[in-house]
Amino acid sequence: MSDDKFPGWHGTTIVGVRKGGKVVIAGDGQVSVGQTVMKGTARKVRRLSPGGMDVVAGFAGSTADAFTLLERLETKLEASPGQLARAAVELAKDWRTDKYLKNLEAMLIVTDGKDLFVITGAGDVLEPEHDITAIGSGGNFALAAGRAMMDTDKDAETIARDAMKIAADICVYTNGNLTVETIDA
Repeated sequence: MSDDKFPGWHGTTIVGVRKGGKVVIAGDGQVSVGQTVMKGTARKVRRLSPGGMDVVAGFAGSTADAFTLLERLETKLEASPGQLARAAVELAKDWRTDKYLKNLEAMLIVTDGKDLFVITGAGDVLEPEHDITAIGSGGNFALAAGRAMMDTDKDAETIARDAMKIAADICVYTNGNLTVETIDA
């Protein structure tokens, strides 16, 4: 999030892990303004079901902006049933070119159990190379921790939970109040 528009606002931490036929998206519940924790129980990981399709999405950034993007993603999924990649690319194109959308301050991690993507306002649809990705203030901490665990015998949910715990121990804008959603490949 740009500091000139939202001074003192800090995002969250969301991690997505694909391993062993499952994809897990986990997110913390902290919302901070400056040095103040405004809320510790926000739910930033959600299950979407456009047209009967099962998709899990996690967001970092402005909540209102993220909900706008989630609604747009659902619309794109309804127009392209069963095609998360196509819907994600269409959303990213709109986000990059639409006068209203390009001012939105959020990022998304989305999965249908098969694909795992990060969607950004810069027009990016990124698929992680190592079956793990993370966004938000503590995203780099969670990503590093999770990548270190990928070659262990831990399952996707354990890796996601442990990576979030490590991020919460390091990042002051991340807490240990998790929302975890799992989806089968």
